[in-house]
Amino acid sequence: MARTLDEAAVQGIAAELEAAERTRRPRRQLKRDFPDITVDDSYAIQAAWMAHKATSGRRLLGRKIGLTSRAMQQAFGITEPDYGTLLDDMLFADGAVIPGDRFIVPMVEVELAFILGRPLAGETVSVTDVLAATDWVQPAIEIIDARTERVDAETGARRGVLDTIADNAASAGVVLAGRPVRPQDIDLRWAGAVLYRNGVVEETGLAAGVLGHPAAGIAWLAQRFARHGVALEAGQVILAGSFTRAMPVTPGDVFHGDYGRLGSFGFSFGRG
Repeated sequence: MARTLDEAAVQGIAAELEAAERTRRPRRQLKRDFPDITVDDSYAIQAAWMAHKATSGRRLLGRKIGLTSRAMQQAFGITEPDYGTLLDDMLFADGAVIPGDRFIVPMVEVELAFILGRPLAGETVSVTDVLAATDWVQPAIEIIDARTERVDAETGARRGVLDTIADNAASAGVVLAGRPVRPQDIDLRWAGAVLYRNGVVEETGLAAGVLGHPAAGIAWLAQRFARHGVALEAGQVILAGSFTRAMPVTPGDVFHGDYGRLGSFGFSFGRG
């Protein structure tokens, strides 16, 4: 799909998203100002924003894949996932107290992370290729946020995929913990998790909910990047997509993720 925004508009929106994140004041939805915006425009905005962060010293950690469930794709009126960028300062460890004042309207999602041992590139990358290129798979919780309004303050409209893509596919943080496993040692489709919030089970799910196999989205991403001559590189962390609903966060919440044989871990959100 062709772009409709010129470079000045793309750079301007990227700067506005950076300001929204810094001030915790979301920008209004992009279609309000740019009714003809396209998917290619949104990815161009995301790329410009991430390039700005790179010039500020942030390093690439990996990638995330979103909107992998059929239900979410139907809700957004799309037929494929989206993707975003993980940066080094997004990473949190087991037991972390995550700063509550870093986000606007945070939510958490249950995922698996693939840590690549060698590059993945080409338009024919398969699930088998992904598994062969992966050193480890481990539990992950993604923190998502919204630097554009989730609900338009004037119209009540919920934001769509074009806002989400521009907003780095909503990615804002990731907790990596639990027990890493080699992908050949477990049928990843049946990897499951239970997510507790403040001692109460809130979500359960199986990784097969991600396109039938959690490696499928990574194969899709490698194929998509190949069109632009880009590879997924060795050492990168790739979040495969959520297999539960997104869970809203309030300050002081304590979370515990139990992934069975893949281990368990906890983290919390600070109050200020």
